[in-house]
Parts: sequence; C-alpha cells; structure tokens
Amino acid sequence: QVHLAESGGGSVQAGGSLRLSCVASGSIFSIGAMGWYRQHPGKQRELVATISSGGTTNYADSVKGRFTISRDNPRNTVYLQMNSLKPEDTAVYFCNADVTYYSGSYFLNDYNYWGQGTQVTVSA
Repeated sequence: QVHLAESGGGSVQAGGSLRLSCVASGSIFSIGAMGWYRQHPGKQRELVATISSGGTTNYADSVKGRFTISRDNPRNTVYLQMNSLKPEDTAVYFCNADVTYYSGSYFLNDYNYWGQGTQVTVSA
C-alpha cells in the first residue's frame, strides 16, 4: 500500500557533499517519525538520523555537525544533507517512516516502512 523511494546517492571524494531524498507514496493518511539508516556489507543496519512529526531531530555521534535531516510534509518527503563526507560514511542508506495508511474502504492502519536503499561511496 505504501512505497518509499530513495534518491541522491552516488560517488564523491572525501570532503564532498550529497543530498539524499526519500518520497513516500500510496494510500497515506499521515506520516509520523521518519529517519535514515545505513548498512555496510556483513554488518547490522545502524541509525544515522531521525526526525519526529513535530520536527525534533536526533543524530548518531559519528555524523553530528556534518549531516542534517529535514522533511517536507506536503510532499511526504524526508531529506538528508550530508557534508564533509568521510570514507567511513560509505554504505547503503535506507529511508524509514512510520505511516498511517488507508486499509479497506474506511479503516486506518499503522506500519513501519523501509525503502530499498541508495548507495553512497566516498573516496579518500
């Protein structure tokens, strides 16, 4: 019923910047918290940044001062501005969102959705 699509990944040199976008589409009633996670091969997915429906943000210590998460509610979109990128930032980045969606003709249901991921590669 709901789909999250990430974009904006790519390859950059250390010190460069990238801006990731994630758009939610489908039978959406409302979206609560949204966030970005990343995963290296053979490792568990880790939190990068989250933003609540009220705009409260939190970041992993490794990205504080370099990354900024924001959202555009009318467009059901969350962004991750990444500056001063380091080689250790290289990973697949996943979008996450808590969504209340239309179920059937008049019911509502809540679910946590994940995007397919977008690759970010930072060269030294």
